[in-house]
Amino acid sequence: MKRIDAFRDGRKAVLGFVLALAVFGSQAGLAQSLDIPSKKWGLSFGNSKEFTGLRFNFRDSRVRRIVGVNATLWQPRKDNKDAVIKGVSLGLIPGGGEMTGVQIGILGPAAERTMTGLNIGLVGAGSGEDMTGINIGGLGAGAGEDMAGLNLGGLGLGAGKNVAGVTIGGLGAGAGDKMTGLNIGGLGVGAGEVLTGLNIGGLGVGAGEVLRGITVAGIGAGAGKKLLGLTICGIAAGAPEVRGVTIGGFGVGGKDLTGAFLAGGMIRVEKNGRLSGLAVSSVNYFKGTLNGLAIGIVNYAWNLEKGFQIGLVNIVRSNPKGLRVLPVFNTRF
Repeated sequence: MKRIDAFRDGRKAVLGFVLALAVFGSQAGLAQSLDIPSKKWGLSFGNSKEFTGLRFNFRDSRVRRIVGVNATLWQPRKDNKDAVIKGVSLGLIPGGGEMTGVQIGILGPAAERTMTGLNIGLVGAGSGEDMTGINIGGLGAGAGEDMAGLNLGGLGLGAGKNVAGVTIGGLGAGAGDKMTGLNIGGLGVGAGEVLTGLNIGGLGVGAGEVLRGITVAGIGAGAGKKLLGLTICGIAAGAPEVRGVTIGGFGVGGKDLTGAFLAGGMIRVEKNGRLSGLAVSSVNYFKGTLNGLAIGIVNYAWNLEKGFQIGLVNIVRSNPKGLRVLPVFNTRF
């Protein structure tokens, strides 16, 4: 019986505490708060505007600056965009304009502008502009502009501009502009402009302009302009310009290829393009110039500047008649 009574007393105490917070902090237009021993520091219950210490409120409104521990039960009102919170923010959806320190939310912390420090949400975490530090969202994490640090999202994460650091998304990770560092996506990783670092995608990895570094993709990898570094793909890799070592389970393609290329099916160079280096594939099909060594069952090039073709059938269209198609070996004559 004593345990039951104690439980009931505890439940009443919690309910009373919640009601007290609602009374002191739920009215947006009033600065109602109970502050001990001072209006500026100590212990505060309610919607105090500027306070240092331990603060409890139901819902923040028009807060200017809080330093210490800020515990809120509900998300801030829309008029709380200029609030500066430094220290520890706790609650269902703790928020403010600028948040620095430790931000932990049951649903997730949310900052109108910037969030810096340890940012954890069981569902998600987000900021309107920048998010820096250790950023963890049970489902996802996102920033309107830049995200930097250790970034983990159960399903995915992304930023409107740049992402830097260690970035891991259960399904995917992406950036509107640039992504730099260790970038891992269960399904894929992508950047609107430049993707640099160690990039791993369960299905694919891609960049709108430049993909640079060590790239591993279950199916394919590609870039709108340049693919640079070591690239390994289950099926195919390609870009207009490719530099480095590129391995495609089926194929590799582009217009200007320099380095070493290996594919199970075909290595293809587009019209008026060039491959400089080594190409090893079942079929090497160059609608341009070969400057190097091509090894395959069938090798085809419009022009061979320097180097050799080695395979069953070797074709160099620019050679004199009778030397254009040769078995085993071909070169420029």
